[in-house]
Amino acid sequence: MTLNFALIGAGRIGKVHAQAVMTAIPEARIVSVADNDLPAAQSLAQTYGIPVFTHNHLEAIQQADVNAVIIASSTDTHAPFIIDAARAGRHIFCEKPIAAQLSTIDTALAAVDQAGVKLQIGFNRRFDPSFARIKQAIEGGEIGIPHLLHIISRDPGPPPVAYIRVSGGIFFDMTIHDFDMARFLFGDVEEIYAAGGVLVDPAIGEAGDIDTALITLKFANGAIGTIDNSRKAIYGYDQRVEVFGSRGSASNTNLYPDAVTISDGATVRRASLPLNFFLERYQESYRAELQAFVRAVVEDAPVPVTGQDGRVPVVMAMAAKQSYLHNRPVRLSEI
Repeated sequence: MTLNFALIGAGRIGKVHAQAVMTAIPEARIVSVADNDLPAAQSLAQTYGIPVFTHNHLEAIQQADVNAVIIASSTDTHAPFIIDAARAGRHIFCEKPIAAQLSTIDTALAAVDQAGVKLQIGFNRRFDPSFARIKQAIEGGEIGIPHLLHIISRDPGPPPVAYIRVSGGIFFDMTIHDFDMARFLFGDVEEIYAAGGVLVDPAIGEAGDIDTALITLKFANGAIGTIDNSRKAIYGYDQRVEVFGSRGSASNTNLYPDAVTISDGATVRRASLPLNFFLERYQESYRAELQAFVRAVVEDAPVPVTGQDGRVPVVMAMAAKQSYLHNRPVRLSEI
């Protein structure tokens, strides 16, 4: 069976998914692409030989040979497009987050349940080989009983202030990946305390956000975690995790464009800075998450990242924002 996709969104992440499907997943293909910017849809269609391009997402979804939909459009369209795809009987892969409001998320998830289709949310970092190996070390008992988790997630530079004004803020557009990773590795979180400040760019503060944050997590299993965020790491994209347990620890390092070390009379140092862009750092994970989705549909198996997995990090982001604003720990049950 070949899984035929409609791709909604021909922007940066849409192009990443198109490349993965059309060049690395032989059991799937994209047969239609839609974008409000019709020339962008046309360009992507021409690049990969996609037969249908349109500015109308419904037209792309409702093509007779479409089995599934990739939603890679702007965040505010995710929930409505999930509902449209579900009503059309299409399986759905959707970028995170589903929506910024829980009621909107719940409406979309109800539509998926009613239609009986599969929905996978695009938390791609779960599929990164390093993070997956850390998960394996935890589940296999290599580190014993988990005690501490430390996630370092620092971007090489802040996004445009215009983006920050509409993104929902650092906890929703950046930390949400780390909230999902925390759950993926250590399980459910019960309480969050967040501290933050504007240490990178005053314009970010003027836009109503922060650019630096430290978040403490209390897990249901008794373990404790921290998430360390910055909008600007001058040395590159900083993505590290350490887990510590009763029998040891597991951690990963950043990825570099090469493995060269320079040794001279004064220093021993790496020749290059870490990879500077998330699409380079997580290229393999974007392919792997779509392969997992295709496999789940073709084999009629559960998807690895469910709609509920997409909902909980939004709750965590809400709790973190409340904690920062009121300077107190917030239990997820309060949200």
